[in-house]
Amino acid sequence: MRILLTNDDGIDAPGIAALFDALQGLGEIRVVAPADMQSASSHGITFHRPLMVREAQPNARMRGIAVEGRPADCVKLGARSLWQEWYGPGSRPDLVVSGMNAGANVGINVIYSGTVGAAVEGAFLGIPSIAVSLHLGDRSRTHFVRGAEIARVAIDRILEHPLDAHRVMNVNVPRTESADAPVPPIRVVKMNVAAGIDGYERRVSPDGRTYYWPDGNGMEFLHTAEETDVEALTQRFLTVTPLWYDLSEHGTIGSWRTRLER
Repeated sequence: MRILLTNDDGIDAPGIAALFDALQGLGEIRVVAPADMQSASSHGITFHRPLMVREAQPNARMRGIAVEGRPADCVKLGARSLWQEWYGPGSRPDLVVSGMNAGANVGINVIYSGTVGAAVEGAFLGIPSIAVSLHLGDRSRTHFVRGAEIARVAIDRILEHPLDAHRVMNVNVPRTESADAPVPPIRVVKMNVAAGIDGYERRVSPDGRTYYWPDGNGMEFLHTAEETDVEALTQRFLTVTPLWYDLSEHGTIGSWRTRLER
Protein backbone atom coordinates (compact mmCIF):
# COMPACT_ATOMS: atom_id res chain seq x y z
CA MET A 1 0.00 0.00 0.00
CA ARG A 2 1.23 3.47 -0.90
CA ILE A 3 0.27 6.22 1.54
CA LEU A 4 0.29 9.98 1.07
CA LEU A 5 0.92 11.59 4.46
CA THR A 6 0.17 15.29 4.97
CA ASN A 7 -0.97 17.69 7.70
CA ASP A 8 -1.89 21.32 8.36
CA ASP A 9 0.68 22.16 11.07
CA GLY A 10 3.55 22.10 8.57
CA ILE A 11 6.14 19.54 7.60
CA ASP A 12 8.35 20.38 10.61
CA ALA A 13 5.59 19.82 13.19
CA PRO A 14 6.01 17.09 15.83
CA GLY A 15 2.66 15.50 15.05
CA ILE A 16 3.46 14.48 11.47
CA ALA A 17 6.86 13.13 12.50
CA ALA A 18 5.27 11.02 15.23
CA LEU A 19 2.58 9.72 12.89
CA PHE A 20 5.16 8.93 10.20
CA ASP A 21 6.97 6.71 12.69
CA ALA A 22 3.76 5.14 13.96
CA LEU A 23 2.65 4.21 10.43
CA GLN A 24 5.80 2.23 9.67
CA GLY A 25 4.98 -1.24 8.41
CA LEU A 26 1.58 -0.23 7.05
CA GLY A 27 2.91 0.63 3.60
CA GLU A 28 5.22 2.89 1.63
CA ILE A 29 4.83 6.43 2.97
CA ARG A 30 5.34 9.58 0.92
CA VAL A 31 5.19 12.90 2.78
CA VAL A 32 3.76 15.93 0.98
CA ALA A 33 2.99 18.63 3.54
CA PRO A 34 2.75 22.41 3.87
CA ALA A 35 6.01 24.27 4.26
CA ASP A 36 4.57 26.19 7.22
CA MET A 37 1.58 26.37 9.54
CA GLN A 38 -1.79 26.20 7.74
CA SER A 39 -4.11 25.58 10.69
CA ALA A 40 -7.82 26.38 10.17
CA SER A 41 -7.34 26.70 6.40
CA SER A 42 -10.29 24.36 5.85
CA HIS A 43 -10.48 23.19 2.23
CA GLY A 44 -8.83 26.23 0.69
CA ILE A 45 -6.72 25.71 -2.41
CA THR A 46 -4.26 27.97 -4.23
CA PHE A 47 -5.19 29.46 -7.60
CA HIS A 48 -3.49 32.84 -7.96
CA ARG A 49 0.14 31.96 -7.34
CA PRO A 50 2.41 29.01 -8.13
CA LEU A 51 2.89 26.16 -5.68
CA MET A 52 6.58 26.34 -4.84
CA VAL A 53 8.03 23.06 -3.56
CA ARG A 54 11.27 21.89 -2.03
CA GLU A 55 12.68 18.67 -0.67
CA ALA A 56 12.74 18.62 3.12
CA GLN A 57 14.11 16.30 5.78
CA PRO A 58 12.74 17.31 9.19
CA ASN A 59 14.54 14.46 10.94
CA ALA A 60 16.84 11.54 10.25
CA ARG A 61 13.92 9.19 9.53
CA MET A 62 11.48 11.34 7.56
CA ARG A 63 11.95 13.19 4.33
CA GLY A 64 9.33 14.64 2.01
CA ILE A 65 8.14 17.50 -0.15
CA ALA A 66 7.35 20.85 1.49
CA VAL A 67 4.70 22.79 -0.43
CA GLU A 68 4.15 26.53 -0.10
CA GLY A 69 0.41 26.01 -0.10
CA ARG A 70 -2.48 24.67 1.90
CA PRO A 71 -3.18 21.12 3.05
CA ALA A 72 -5.67 20.43 0.25
CA ASP A 73 -3.08 21.71 -2.24
CA CYS A 74 -0.63 19.12 -0.91
CA VAL A 75 -3.02 16.23 -1.52
CA LYS A 76 -4.12 17.51 -4.91
CA LEU A 77 -0.55 18.11 -6.06
CA GLY A 78 0.66 14.85 -4.59
CA ALA A 79 -2.09 12.68 -6.06
CA ARG A 80 -2.36 14.36 -9.45
CA SER A 81 1.26 15.22 -10.25
CA LEU A 82 3.94 14.01 -7.86
CA TRP A 83 2.61 10.46 -7.71
CA GLN A 84 2.88 10.14 -11.50
CA GLU A 85 6.46 11.47 -11.38
CA TRP A 86 7.36 8.89 -8.75
CA TYR A 87 5.43 5.85 -9.90
CA GLY A 88 4.44 6.45 -13.52
CA PRO A 89 1.33 7.53 -15.45
CA GLY A 90 -1.98 6.62 -13.86
CA SER A 91 -0.49 6.02 -10.42
CA ARG A 92 -2.30 7.29 -7.34
CA PRO A 93 -2.07 6.80 -3.57
CA ASP A 94 -3.97 3.92 -2.02
CA LEU A 95 -4.64 5.94 1.14
CA VAL A 96 -4.34 9.54 2.33
CA VAL A 97 -3.53 10.12 6.01
CA SER A 98 -3.67 13.69 7.29
CA GLY A 99 -2.18 14.58 10.67
CA MET A 100 -1.41 14.17 13.42
CA ASN A 101 -2.83 17.58 14.22
CA ALA A 102 -1.81 19.35 17.42
CA GLY A 103 -5.33 19.95 18.72
CA ALA A 104 -8.67 18.18 18.41
CA ASN A 105 -10.83 18.42 15.31
CA VAL A 106 -14.30 17.68 16.60
CA GLY A 107 -17.65 19.44 16.42
CA ILE A 108 -17.89 22.34 14.00
CA ASN A 109 -14.10 22.62 14.05
CA VAL A 110 -14.23 19.81 11.49
CA ILE A 111 -15.48 22.44 9.01
CA TYR A 112 -12.59 24.81 9.74
CA SER A 113 -9.90 22.16 9.91
CA GLY A 114 -7.10 22.04 7.35
CA THR A 115 -6.34 18.52 8.60
CA VAL A 116 -9.82 17.35 7.67
CA GLY A 117 -9.78 19.49 4.51
CA ALA A 118 -6.74 17.57 3.25
CA ALA A 119 -8.48 14.26 3.92
CA VAL A 120 -11.62 15.46 2.14
CA GLU A 121 -9.50 16.41 -0.89
CA GLY A 122 -8.28 12.83 -1.01
CA ALA A 123 -11.89 11.64 -0.93
CA PHE A 124 -12.79 14.05 -3.75
CA LEU A 125 -10.15 12.30 -5.84
CA GLY A 126 -11.47 8.86 -5.00
CA ILE A 127 -8.82 7.96 -2.42
CA PRO A 128 -10.00 6.74 1.00
CA SER A 129 -8.67 9.11 3.64
CA ILE A 130 -8.13 9.29 7.38
CA ALA A 131 -7.72 12.52 9.37
CA VAL A 132 -5.92 12.22 12.73
CA SER A 133 -5.88 14.79 15.55
CA LEU A 134 -4.65 14.85 19.15
CA HIS A 135 -6.55 16.70 21.86
CA LEU A 136 -4.15 18.97 23.71
CA GLY A 137 -4.18 19.73 27.40
CA ASP A 138 -0.94 21.12 28.75
CA ARG A 139 1.06 21.27 25.53
CA SER A 140 4.35 21.04 27.42
CA ARG A 141 3.26 17.61 28.69
CA THR A 142 1.75 16.33 25.42
CA HIS A 143 3.31 13.05 24.29
CA PHE A 144 3.03 13.10 20.51
CA VAL A 145 4.80 9.77 20.02
CA ARG A 146 2.38 7.88 22.24
CA GLY A 147 -0.56 9.78 20.77
CA ALA A 148 0.46 8.62 17.29
CA GLU A 149 0.82 5.03 18.50
CA ILE A 150 -2.73 5.20 19.84
CA ALA A 151 -3.92 6.66 16.54
CA ARG A 152 -2.31 3.72 14.73
CA VAL A 153 -4.54 1.37 16.73
CA ALA A 154 -7.62 3.15 15.38
CA ILE A 155 -6.20 3.24 11.84
CA ASP A 156 -5.50 -0.50 11.89
CA ARG A 157 -9.02 -1.20 13.13
CA ILE A 158 -10.50 1.00 10.39
CA LEU A 159 -8.45 -0.70 7.68
CA GLU A 160 -9.65 -4.13 8.74
CA HIS A 161 -12.77 -3.22 6.76
CA PRO A 162 -13.09 -2.07 3.13
CA LEU A 163 -13.23 1.71 2.78
CA ASP A 164 -15.30 3.37 0.09
CA ALA A 165 -13.03 5.23 -2.33
CA HIS A 166 -14.62 8.53 -1.31
CA ARG A 167 -14.71 7.89 2.44
CA VAL A 168 -13.23 10.14 5.11
CA MET A 169 -12.70 8.83 8.64
CA ASN A 170 -12.00 11.42 11.33
CA VAL A 171 -9.92 10.08 14.26
CA ASN A 172 -9.36 12.07 17.46
CA VAL A 173 -6.99 10.88 20.17
CA PRO A 174 -7.71 12.08 23.73
CA ARG A 175 -5.11 13.95 25.76
CA THR A 176 -1.95 11.84 25.95
CA GLU A 177 0.73 12.94 28.39
CA SER A 178 2.94 9.91 29.04
CA ALA A 179 4.77 7.24 27.08
CA ASP A 180 2.75 4.49 28.77
CA ALA A 181 -0.70 6.05 28.40
CA PRO A 182 -3.19 3.20 27.84
CA VAL A 183 -5.04 2.81 24.57
CA PRO A 184 -8.55 4.10 25.29
CA PRO A 185 -11.71 2.40 24.03
CA ILE A 186 -12.87 3.42 20.56
CA ARG A 187 -16.21 5.19 20.19
CA VAL A 188 -17.80 5.69 16.78
CA VAL A 189 -19.77 8.91 17.13
CA LYS A 190 -21.41 11.61 15.08
CA MET A 191 -20.23 15.20 14.84
CA ASN A 192 -21.46 17.73 17.40
CA VAL A 193 -23.02 20.64 15.49
CA ALA A 194 -23.36 23.39 18.11
CA ALA A 195 -21.61 26.70 17.43
CA GLY A 196 -18.51 27.59 19.39
CA ILE A 197 -18.67 30.21 22.12
CA ASP A 198 -15.31 31.77 21.35
CA GLY A 199 -15.29 35.45 20.47
CA TYR A 200 -12.79 38.25 19.99
CA GLU A 201 -10.94 40.53 22.35
CA ARG A 202 -10.67 44.13 21.18
CA ARG A 203 -7.14 45.53 21.42
CA VAL A 204 -5.23 48.61 20.31
CA SER A 205 -1.81 48.35 18.67
CA PRO A 206 1.10 50.64 19.67
CA ASP A 207 0.43 52.83 16.64
CA GLY A 208 -3.21 53.34 17.65
CA ARG A 209 -4.93 50.94 15.28
CA THR A 210 -7.70 48.69 16.55
CA TYR A 211 -7.47 44.96 16.09
CA TYR A 212 -9.23 41.85 17.39
CA TRP A 213 -7.70 38.68 18.81
CA PRO A 214 -9.57 35.34 19.13
CA ASP A 215 -10.22 34.56 22.81
CA GLY A 216 -11.37 30.93 22.67
CA ASN A 217 -9.54 27.61 22.86
CA GLY A 218 -11.56 25.95 20.10
CA MET A 219 -13.15 23.32 22.36
CA GLU A 220 -15.96 25.33 23.94
CA PHE A 221 -19.41 25.02 22.38
CA LEU A 222 -22.91 26.36 23.06
CA HIS A 223 -23.97 22.84 23.95
CA THR A 224 -22.69 19.29 23.63
CA ALA A 225 -25.09 16.63 22.41
CA GLU A 226 -24.95 13.10 23.74
CA GLU A 227 -23.15 10.46 21.69
CA THR A 228 -21.16 13.03 19.72
CA ASP A 229 -17.46 13.47 19.11
CA VAL A 230 -17.09 16.36 21.55
CA GLU A 231 -18.69 14.47 24.43
CA ALA A 232 -16.77 11.25 23.78
CA LEU A 233 -13.40 12.95 23.40
CA THR A 234 -13.76 14.93 26.62
CA GLN A 235 -14.59 11.62 28.32
CA ARG A 236 -11.21 10.35 27.08
CA PHE A 237 -12.44 7.97 24.37
CA LEU A 238 -10.60 7.45 21.11
CA THR A 239 -13.20 8.81 18.71
CA VAL A 240 -13.91 7.87 15.10
CA THR A 241 -16.42 9.75 12.96
CA PRO A 242 -17.26 8.79 9.37
CA LEU A 243 -17.57 11.95 7.26
CA TRP A 244 -19.13 12.62 3.87
CA TYR A 245 -18.49 15.71 1.76
CA ASP A 246 -21.86 15.85 -0.01
CA LEU A 247 -23.48 18.88 1.66
CA SER A 248 -26.86 18.37 0.01
CA GLU A 249 -29.79 18.09 2.42
CA HIS A 250 -31.28 15.09 0.66
CA GLY A 251 -34.31 14.84 2.93
CA THR A 252 -35.71 18.19 1.79
CA ILE A 253 -34.98 18.01 -1.96
CA GLY A 254 -38.48 16.73 -2.71
CA SER A 255 -40.28 19.40 -0.69
CA TRP A 256 -38.22 22.18 -2.26
CA ARG A 257 -38.99 20.84 -5.73
CA THR A 258 -42.68 21.01 -4.92
CA ARG A 259 -42.35 24.60 -3.68
CA LEU A 260 -40.10 26.02 -6.38
CA GLU A 261 -40.38 24.03 -9.63
CA ARG A 262 -43.35 25.51 -11.45
